[in-house]
Amino acid sequence: VNACVDVVLSGVKLLEALGLEPGDGKNHAVLNSRQDLKEAFAHFMEKGAAAERFFSDAEAFHHIARTASKSPEAQLYVGGNAALIGQKLATNPDLKILLCGPVGPKLHELLDDNVVVPPESMQERDEFHLILEYQAGEEWGQVRAPSANRFIFSHDLSNGALSMLEVFVSSLDEFQPDLVVLSGLHMMEGQSKEMRQRRLMEAVASISDIPTDIPIHLELASMTDQDFMSNIIHQQVFPLVNSIGLNEQELLFLTQSASGPHASLASWSGVPDVGVVSDILFWILKEHGKMAERASDLTRVHFHTLAYHILVTVDGYWGNQVAAVAAGARAAGTQACATETIDTSKVFLKAPLEFVTSQIEAPAKISLNPDEPVVHWHREGISFHFTPVLVCKDPVRTVGLGDAISAEGLLYSEVYPQ
Repeated sequence: VNACVDVVLSGVKLLEALGLEPGDGKNHAVLNSRQDLKEAFAHFMEKGAAAERFFSDAEAFHHIARTASKSPEAQLYVGGNAALIGQKLATNPDLKILLCGPVGPKLHELLDDNVVVPPESMQERDEFHLILEYQAGEEWGQVRAPSANRFIFSHDLSNGALSMLEVFVSSLDEFQPDLVVLSGLHMMEGQSKEMRQRRLMEAVASISDIPTDIPIHLELASMTDQDFMSNIIHQQVFPLVNSIGLNEQELLFLTQSASGPHASLASWSGVPDVGVVSDILFWILKEHGKMAERASDLTRVHFHTLAYHILVTVDGYWGNQVAAVAAGARAAGTQACATETIDTSKVFLKAPLEFVTSQIEAPAKISLNPDEPVVHWHREGISFHFTPVLVCKDPVRTVGLGDAISAEGLLYSEVYPQ
């Protein structure tokens, strides 16, 4: 239920246009000023890590947004995980997509014809999100980016309140979907704790109204509040959905928030270790997924990081995992390079060619075979499908890559009727 217009431009150029001098990086959970913006951008640029933050000062934000959208190199795109997933699925001519998010005039113009927006979702003004990109090796003062990535921030109250969730759920009766995709919970972090808790309870009540024979996928995104994440996992949202999609930042944050395996790991260094990632994915389904003694519907996790993807499923609920995880990896390579098919001159392999499947249990050691790039292993009733990604050398656009990966993986996933 999150939708907006993304204004994409060079982070360094915007900060220079705002007259901000390079300086030391510092993480801020919420941005309250231009100084906070500058410090947070430098902090994540130095790590080469993606991050998303709420900018609390409406007036200052609108001034920055105006400066950004006037920049000759700024590009306007469909934004918001829900809208991006809808837009990706809509490229398939046989699909009709219902999108409920705050849709303003510019966003409506940008959406695919296959995307249906109910009248209650339309609003007079667009929600803008600023996406500050940087390239591998790009420098700003003393900071040098180890890899290409982006820093996202917004002052977005409509998405933050999940204001379109009820409209969405009430539209499902008429629309009769085969699949429901939810995202936007991370946008609630800009709300007060009380408001957030109340809205989460209302969201849970709404999601509970979705007929149980319709599979629900939840796409996670960058978050900073561990208590909020813990609520989503333990009490409320995870047991109601069948599938989740997430990246390496979100995976680590999730295990830290719920004291899962490897929770003491502060951050990833380089390509996330496959054994560590697998342990956390296994724990998500073992501890919070559908098991005989637990009232939970969660049976699938689609994990994506730059170098590789892993699709993890509880046995007996999903099919076609090899095609699904491969399709997601292919989408990553083509979308980042903006090519129709994988162009081998524009991509490279970053995945480990050998790895162990766990850092906790007696692991299997796996060597990749280029002729069969999807590797499968099994652990206590849970299946893992791993594939390397052909990584784009000079990415044209990194925004929405995770959404495209998840959408494509869902398109090829087969749900077994229960």
